[in-house]
Amino acid sequence: MALNDTQIKNAKPRATPYKLGDERGLTLLVNPNGSKWWRFRYRVDGREKMLSLGVYPDVSLKKARERRDAERELVADRIDPRKKRQTDRAALANTFEGISREWFATHSKNWDGSHSARVIARLEKMFSRGSVRCQSPRSVRRNC
Repeated sequence: MALNDTQIKNAKPRATPYKLGDERGLTLLVNPNGSKWWRFRYRVDGREKMLSLGVYPDVSLKKARERRDAERELVADRIDPRKKRQTDRAALANTFEGISREWFATHSKNWDGSHSARVIARLEKMFSRGSVRCQSPRSVRRNC
């Protein structure tokens, strides 16, 4: 049976975590502290696995279903969504863009809002143009 928004809002915490099932592998895990997590259960190579899709209400029912459908397409193509997510994160972490975004997230907490907006706008402009010339620390010393 499919969930609706009223059922989700009325889900109260209990002494132990419990699940409310939606459809096609999507469940809502309600924890004793009151947090509500979207989970997607799937099978790859005969093994059951679970993937987190976000926290309710940050991720609405509609958005959780859209994310579930995207992950189901990967499973249908015999791709493990968890492994794909891990490789995507690792690939981004080793790029200038990934390092820049991490730096921005760390330092922007102490900045004025207008300064943060200017800095991220400049970074975004560099990312979209692909104007980053330097690829390694050695090339930074020689060419930049």
